[in-house]
Amino acid sequence: MTKQESTPALKIIPLGGLHEIGKNTCVFEINDEILLLDAGLAFPTDGMHGVNVVLPDMTYLRQNRHKIKGMIVTHGHEDHIGGIAFHLKQFDIPVIYGPRLALALLEHKLEEAGVRKRTELRTVQPRDVVRVGSQFSVQFIRNTHSLADSFTVALTTPVGVVIHTGDFKFDHTPVDGEYFDFQKLAEYGEKGVLCLISDSTNSEVPGFTPSERSVYPNLDRVFGQATGRLMVTTFSSSVHRVNMILDLAKKHGRVVSVIGRSMLNVIAHARNLGYIKCEDSLLQPLNVINKVPDENVLILTTGSQGEPMSAMTRIANKDHQQVKIREGDTVVFSANPIPGNTIAVVNTIDKLMMQGAKVIYGKEQGIHVSGHGAQEDQKLMLSLTRPKFFMPVHGEHRMLVKHSQTAQAVGVPAANMVIVDNGDVVELTPNSIRIAGKVPSGIELVDRAGIVNATVLKERQQLAETGVITIAAAVGAEGKLLAQPEVHLRGVVTAVERSLLQKLVQKTIERVLDERWQGFARTFGDGEVEIDWTGLRVQIETELRRLMKKELHSESLLVFLMQTPEGKAAAARGRRSPEKVAS
Repeated sequence: MTKQESTPALKIIPLGGLHEIGKNTCVFEINDEILLLDAGLAFPTDGMHGVNVVLPDMTYLRQNRHKIKGMIVTHGHEDHIGGIAFHLKQFDIPVIYGPRLALALLEHKLEEAGVRKRTELRTVQPRDVVRVGSQFSVQFIRNTHSLADSFTVALTTPVGVVIHTGDFKFDHTPVDGEYFDFQKLAEYGEKGVLCLISDSTNSEVPGFTPSERSVYPNLDRVFGQATGRLMVTTFSSSVHRVNMILDLAKKHGRVVSVIGRSMLNVIAHARNLGYIKCEDSLLQPLNVINKVPDENVLILTTGSQGEPMSAMTRIANKDHQQVKIREGDTVVFSANPIPGNTIAVVNTIDKLMMQGAKVIYGKEQGIHVSGHGAQEDQKLMLSLTRPKFFMPVHGEHRMLVKHSQTAQAVGVPAANMVIVDNGDVVELTPNSIRIAGKVPSGIELVDRAGIVNATVLKERQQLAETGVITIAAAVGAEGKLLAQPEVHLRGVVTAVERSLLQKLVQKTIERVLDERWQGFARTFGDGEVEIDWTGLRVQIETELRRLMKKELHSESLLVFLMQTPEGKAAAARGRRSPEKVAS
């Protein structure tokens, strides 16, 4: 047997970030050792009522927690680190390596969640090499992105070298002077890269993604033209953009007040680490700002994506206690809507305009550029690394397909690439790449109380869409109704009169009791009676649901409460004498 034949395959298992935008999470496994790369979250859609965040299904990692040797973090965006605190409540991660800014943001999250002691955080510098377990050696390669301190990583394994780009673009004039490490990428390409795993977010966009620095003159123009208060919203994690905004505020003689928890948190950490440089006097609280002339005020806020609880959205909805829109205000959206957020963003813009604000937004203004590489960036990455195999990630299906076509255009054979979905197990050997199975995948929804299961979410959707019907009925020990059932409707549209509905409900329950009581009540020789109250309740509830669907043409959430002689809701099966029948 040759050495190659005896080498076990490297398993690459994406749990998030495929056929979607967000919750980027990837598992690398070989010889019963697991290395995790990033663990992000996504934000809920309109139908996920009450849900705060969306996480990948982590069943596979819960089942294999004993194999986890560590995690590497590429950068500090929420879709790459936002899930870590939740996961640490379910399993330990011995060590997490990552850039200084990402780990500073992460440490704050872990402390808030009470899980800081469940892992060790170790910061890395560009070109640092760390060992994770006995199978993985990882080198961190500086890249350029919309967030400072971002890395591409090279994983050296017994199978070969795998490069994961993380989120990237090739910015040749980075705002912070931290250049993409072309030399190290080319060095790996010269030695031989077995597989490239690459960011596909902008694979449909031709050309190169412009430099972050290209935004500066356009923001400068907008700031110079504003005569009243300036309000600017952008991604809180866009440290380069925030630094630019603070520089321009100083240039145009404006003091800055920051509102929004995430914005305050990122700025504090970025200032501590030197990624944002400004004088303390530039930043002032709102109570000071309110005494400053309008032409000398800049308010920097969260809410560029129309998030319901964000500062800008609350201002637009007139819900913010301290900031109200005034005639002559200029509001700047220095961000483009993420897919799925467009309606929320345009609604926010409309509300701001109706209150008298001048709103600057849209791609044609040149006040935002993406942090993700377009097609020419992707070609350059492929040309520098020259991979034998290719796996596009971080994008919806059409983006993955387009990225694979770009890879073919620069010489990667179609047979040497795979387009995968979350949960697919990709087996990589020195001579092959293939999808070899599937692990549990999907989503876990989290609200403030914990995991929201599918049943709870369905009930919330029913409540929101068709309301709730509550029916209470008292059933005696002999199987007869003791009183007229009570019917309450909330959020239900119906042309049926309440009195008629009550009569129909009463008839339905009486019919079930007349026809089915003997099936639920058994009398024994000693005179004792065993009544299956739970079974009876389920049977009555089934018939009532049919009735409501027929009479009200509604599939509203039905809550049926059945009282027994002792006044307890039927919920269990018990054996009782006739005079003590209860559930």
